[in-house]
Amino acid sequence: MEYRYINTDYLESVSGGDNSVIAEIIEMFREQAAEMYNEMEKLLSMNSYHHLGLLAHKAKSSVAIMGMADLASMLKTFELEAKDGRNTGNYEGYVRRFRDDTNEAIKELDDLILTKKL
Repeated sequence: MEYRYINTDYLESVSGGDNSVIAEIIEMFREQAAEMYNEMEKLLSMNSYHHLGLLAHKAKSSVAIMGMADLASMLKTFELEAKDGRNTGNYEGYVRRFRDDTNEAIKELDDLILTKKL
């Protein structure tokens, strides 16, 4: 499988090539991505933009460790806009992209788990 969302080289580097560490990172990411998406939806519905910006900052760190540079860059934009309450019409799209990209990344990570027998 060709990985379009995750960067396995970066994941290998961060983990020191330790398969048990990779498996642990993947499981944490799976849990955090779902929790963050649910929280983003909640904050968006409440128009709690500053808190949404803080969460985008936290999410940026989580996706960066998976080597998801494009999504991390989008989350940086989201963070800055939301903290200032600018361009609020973009927020729903940002949240949707976070959900879609992390879901695709999880599929790739599942394949990585099977391939590496983690």
